[in-house]
Amino acid sequence: MMNVVLSIMALGMAALLLGALYLWRRGGMGKQAALMVLLAAIIAANIAIWTVPDPAGTAPIDRVDELE
Repeated sequence: MMNVVLSIMALGMAALLLGALYLWRRGGMGKQAALMVLLAAIIAANIAIWTVPDPAGTAPIDRVDELE
């Protein structure tokens, strides 16, 4: 289930970046485009927190799968 959530987050991040690029090229909405890029960066950080392994070699997502 957590894999589905992370996949949806990744798709949302891509949509935010594409939308920000569209707004930036269109002009006039620079602040909204910057906020969309900031939100995409926050989503990327959250995905990294869940998937990057710790020094012991286990990622937090692996521990969630053990609980299910």
